[in-house]
Parts: sequence; structure tokens; C-alpha cells
Amino acid sequence: MHDFLPSDQALHEALQQLIDAKNAPGTPHGDPVAPLDLPEALPAHGIGGRAALAALAGPALTRPTRVDHPGFFAHMDPPTPWVTWAATQWAAAMNQNLLHTDSAPAARLLERRAIEWLAPVFGMDGGHLVPGSSLANLTALWAARDAAGVRRVIASEVAHVSVAKAARILGLPLTTVPVDAAQRMRADLLPDDLSDAAVVLTAGTTATGAVDPLDAASTARWRHVDAAWAGPLRLSSHTAVLDGIERADSVAVSAHKLLYQPKESALVLFADAAAAHDALSFGGGYLAVPNIGLQGSHGAAALPLLATLLAWGRDGLGARIDADLALAERLAARIAAEPELELFAPSVTGVVAWRPRHADPTAVRERMTDVWVSTTVIGAQTWFRSVAANPFADPDLVVDAVLAALG
Repeated sequence: MHDFLPSDQALHEALQQLIDAKNAPGTPHGDPVAPLDLPEALPAHGIGGRAALAALAGPALTRPTRVDHPGFFAHMDPPTPWVTWAATQWAAAMNQNLLHTDSAPAARLLERRAIEWLAPVFGMDGGHLVPGSSLANLTALWAARDAAGVRRVIASEVAHVSVAKAARILGLPLTTVPVDAAQRMRADLLPDDLSDAAVVLTAGTTATGAVDPLDAASTARWRHVDAAWAGPLRLSSHTAVLDGIERADSVAVSAHKLLYQPKESALVLFADAAAAHDALSFGGGYLAVPNIGLQGSHGAAALPLLATLLAWGRDGLGARIDADLALAERLAARIAAEPELELFAPSVTGVVAWRPRHADPTAVRERMTDVWVSTTVIGAQTWFRSVAANPFADPDLVVDAVLAALG
């Protein structure tokens, strides 16, 4: 039973291992991947908590990709502020279940307060937390079907794959609409009759960060904005990029992107949350409150988010988002100035697509050292993709590494 009680020394040791790992220089790629030094089958006898953490410290703390490295200008995965590490530990230690008011009275209030703070930013009046924006998109379209009678889904041809997944799960036919040269939905090609349709507008496409015209599809039965990536720009000086989002029926936002939260944290927000939640609500004899949405049991996921919002405030969060987008603009400007490199388009939401003019991006990427960029396919061509989610990223370091790899 003593393993359920805190061991101050062991917790301090674990915290020190984390601090040492975060302070180590490392590389954006982590240590070379090696076979795990763990039993292949579940051991019959345990080795104790301290020994278990010691065995896991290597793969957990030194081998992961360093998303806070100056050479990491790649994915939509930010470093997390230290305050979220502490808040996540608190949530794990208390292990509250928001399905039960008696076991999680405070946790339920914390999630409600997070929604009360953030929903108005998008013109919404409520919603709830989910583990990721894929579930947020599914939840929103589920509400569209059951609360508003939607019978089909329309989205751009570059909408996130979760939209197609949601349509299939919900048994709704999906129609895709072509995009323009900037990867934005061609609103002029939407069907004339949208009276039974949910139209999904993307605010920050995965490949290029493009934003669909958010005033499109005004006659649709339901308008959902997938703002997984670009949604937090509403808290920054770039808020005008998302003008029109406040007229949507639902919005999805990933907190574990530009709100700098640990995985897995996202929000699904509604213009009429009461109606949407009523359509998504299930009861049970063992439930003290209705179970709303896809999840059953879930913990105090709002705690790290609230800690961040309290620590930074709206101005502090906006300043950090602005700083990340400034890094993307610096990267784009440097690319545009290099004759050997090609820029797909100016940065709009902090995603930069670019490539060498006369070399295969995939081959160049394999020759690069000490930096990391992702790749994406736009049309039939492969491009580098650099996402401004790492405040420590160095645009010049990344470009110099690419030029060096061109040989």
C-alpha cells in the first residue's frame, strides 16, 4: 500500500532527472533509436518505483525528439511551459473523474471556467474539452447531425483527414471542394443548395496554414470551423486573419498546438452549447450528471490549460503567439532571399512551405544535420514544411543547414 503514498526523495529524484534532461544540449533528433532495455514480457516481479523510473529515463527523457531545440522548425508540436508539467502532475495525483460530482467537484468547475474564458474569444457561448481536435471535429459534426438535421458534409479537398473520418463514422456523405493556388477553399464552387449540409471551413490547413474564407457558406444548415492550428491567433495581434469565425455554429481548437499545452488537449465550442450538448447527452443510473460528448470518464485536463492562462494572461499568450509567427516571417524572408530556395507562399498563420529549386527535398532532408523540418505534398510535389510552434527555433540555422546539404 505504501506505493500509493508520496516518496519525497523519489519524486525529487524524478524531477531532477527531468530538469537535467531538459537542460542537456541534445539534438532535435534525440539520441539514436535503440532497442528498449526492458523485458519483452510483463515481469512476474516488480522492481519498485525508483528503479522503474531509472529504467525508463533513457527512452522517456533522452531519446525523444527535442521540440525545443533551435534546429527544430518542423511540426505543430510546441514545447510546453513548466507550469503545465506541475499541473499535469497534480491532475495525475488527484485522479479526478469529471463524470462524478462527488469525486471531482473542483475539476468540473475548472473545466467550466476554462471554457468561460475561451469560448467568447471565438464568439461561442460554451463547449467542452476533448483529447484532440480530431475528436472535436467529430463531436461538432455529430451535434450538427443530431441537433440541426445535417445530412451531408462539405469541406475543402485539403481539409484535415479527421473530417473524412468523422463523416464516415457518422454515416454522412462527404463532398470535397477544390482549393485555389493559396490552398483556400474555392467558395464559388460550393453547391447552391446547402440547406441540409454542414460546411467545414479550415482555419490553418495542415500543409500550408491557409485559412478558408470564413464568411463562406452563410446559407448552410451548419458551419463548422476547424481552427485546430490557427484558432489561438484570435488571442494575438493576428486576430483579423480569423474574422468571420464568430458566425460559425461550432469551432474546434487544439490547445496542444498554439496554446502550448501537453498532449492531449483541445476544445469543441458551440454558438448554442445548450442545444448541442443536449443532442450529445446520455444518461445512466450510475451517473450523477449527464455524460456529454464522446468521452466517458475523463480527468482534470483543464488544469494545465488554466495554469498557463493564469501564468501568462491574455497579453502574455498573445505575445508568445506573435513571437512564433514572427519567426515564420523571418524564415520566409530568408528563403525568399536565397536563389537556391523556393517559397510556396508568404506565411499567414505560421506555417511555411518551401523547397530547394533544383534538388529533391526528401533527399536533402536526409542529408541535413542538427536541424529538423517536416515534409508535405502539395499537389503532386514534395515541399519542406516548417511550423512556427517552437519559440527557440532559429530560422537562419535551418536555412543554413539546408544550403549546406545542397552541397
